[in-house]
Order: sequence, then structure tokens, then C-alpha cells
Amino acid sequence: MIQFSINKTVFLQALTITKRAISSKNAIPILSTVKIEVSAEGITLTGSNGQISIENFISIQDENAGLLISSPGSILLEASFFINVVSSLPDIVLEVREIEQQQVVLTSGKSEITLKGKEAEHYPRLQEVSTAKPLTLKTSVLKETINETAFAASTQESRPILTGVHFVLTENHSLKTVATDSHRMSQRKLILDKAGDNFNVVIPSRSLREFVTVFTDDIETVEVFFSNNQMLFRSEHISFYTRLLEGTYPDTDRLIPTEFNTTAIFDTAKLRQAMERARLLSNATQNGTVKLEIVEGQVSAHVYSPEVGRVNEELDTLEVTGEDLVISFNPTYLIDALKAANSEQIKISFISPVRPFTLVPNSNELDFIQLITPVRTN
Repeated sequence: MIQFSINKTVFLQALTITKRAISSKNAIPILSTVKIEVSAEGITLTGSNGQISIENFISIQDENAGLLISSPGSILLEASFFINVVSSLPDIVLEVREIEQQQVVLTSGKSEITLKGKEAEHYPRLQEVSTAKPLTLKTSVLKETINETAFAASTQESRPILTGVHFVLTENHSLKTVATDSHRMSQRKLILDKAGDNFNVVIPSRSLREFVTVFTDDIETVEVFFSNNQMLFRSEHISFYTRLLEGTYPDTDRLIPTEFNTTAIFDTAKLRQAMERARLLSNATQNGTVKLEIVEGQVSAHVYSPEVGRVNEELDTLEVTGEDLVISFNPTYLIDALKAANSEQIKISFISPVRPFTLVPNSNELDFIQLITPVRTN
């Protein structure tokens, strides 16, 4: 029967991170619970929704936690309700004590609350992933790479493989990440400081977005492990498991053009602001597009909505070269691409009104390219 006392703030932080893996609307009721395991070394909190699982360990050595363990054991508690109760308790010290029939008494200050739990044996076992040969990555680099690509993954389940981000490691050092929803694509390449075994996997973009939230900036490095259909990201206290997507990711390399007829260099922030203005009106049009015109080195954006009005805006450019061009596209795709581009200047290159155009940072520091497919208009 478990019994321990802990700093409420530290406990609540760990619970909140763990809860990110728990869905309130889960078809399997047991997965709406948090598993609490108490051992002589500390407390392990586990949450899962079947797609991702998070284990969060609070060590008895952690001075901030003020963890005192009187009796080990394990129990399941309804996650949302338990977290709400813990956050409402009045005192900084919280005592948790299990009594008969899987009931737990929470004591804090003058407050005492009894909650009904479930037997931990009923909780599904997490699939084991071999942790023999870790690939160690800087957390900040991995999060940046995810932010640069995951947004371009599809949200439609009709082609499940496109809802993921393709991670490929070749020559033990060269990492390529790419995502596409068939209307746009974002690809980032980088050379890793530390070598690892080559791999080729597709990770659900939803899992990666949770990873970015769970692994805070104070976690400097993360170890990565693979099994056949599972991936584990591990730091000192957090283990983050995600299922991998099955299937073959399309060959996106062949989509990237190498020759262009027109290029324009923009200030990233100014172009994004102009596109935000254009989107306000384009949302009211039938096809939701912006028309970009490049004529004699001048670039302008146009939107016409019979119901709302029109936008005609001359865009500031730093440089324009090549042929005149008129092209239409979804401004949301360009805004998302500009958000992901961690660069003050962006270079946009065009082939024709009906071929995808590319965006790259106007510096050679990053191997980062994005692709947007235009919209055919009358």
C-alpha cells in the first residue's frame, strides 16, 4: 500500500507532463488513468493513449521534490480528476496514503480528500524498446527540426503515411527530416555531432508536437532508441514512447526543382505581414487564393472578393531577377512556411505559374527548403 509525501508543485508539474499522453475521450477506459508506481528510488508516473506513452520519474534524490517514501506500491487514478484535486490543495506539502479497496487519501494542510483508484495490474504494459545503442541529440536541435517540418504533414487520415514526418539517417551522421501533405513540403538536413546507426522511420507529426511541449529547454540532450514499430525519446527523468507509422514514404527528393526562371528575395517579417493582410480577404473568396504578380522587377499581391472587397499591395523586395510571372497560391501555406523559416530574409524561386515554387533562407547556413504548389485559377 503506497504512502509518500512530496512537494505539491513538483508533483503537479510531473503529473501535467504525464497527462499530455492521456486522452480524456479514450475508447479504452483504463487509458484515462495515470499509473503511480512508488519504489525505494522514487515515483514513476505513466500515461498513455495507445499512440504515445510518457513515463516521468521523480527521484528520491531530487531535493526540490522533498520526497519521503514510507511504503512502496502502485495504483491507477483517474488522471484529469486527480490532477484537478491536487492543484486545488492548500498546502505546499502533500501526503498520499493508500487505504483498503484501492482508495487513496490525500492530505494537505487541513484538507483531506479520499479518491477511488484501480488496481495497477490492469494497466497495459508498455512495449519494451532496446536501449543498447542510443543516438544522442541536442534537444534544442531536434525541437527546431520538428518545428521546421511537422507543420507541413497532412491532417487527413486518407493517406496515413503523410500524417508523419520522415526521418532518415544516412552515413551515421546525415539526418534528413521531411514532411508533405501533397500541397506543400518542408525538408531540413543537418549533420549530427555524434554518430548513430542509420535508420529510416516515419514518426506521427502529432507525437512530435507533443515531444516539443514535453521536453523543455532545460533538458539539454535526449537519447533516441528504435524498435520495429516504436520509438523512445529519453532524458534523465522522462521516457517518451511513440508508435511509428507503417508504410513507405514517397520519394520527395524528385519533387525539388534545381532550375528556376524567376527569383525574389524578401524580408521575412514584412512578407509575412503582407500575407496576413491578404489572407483576411482571401478567406472570403471562393478559392481562398492570393495572386502574386512580378512585372519588371516589381512584386505585388492581389486579392479580389466580390462580397468583401480587394487587396492590392506592392511588396517590398531586396532583389528580383528573371522573367515576369503571375502565380496564385493559398496564403496560409506561405504564412506557415515563413513562420518555420528561422531567417531574416527569404529567397523564393519560381519556374512557372503551374509548377511548385521553393523557399530557402537567404543564407547558406541552413540546409532547409520548402515547396508550395500553386493553385490554378481562370
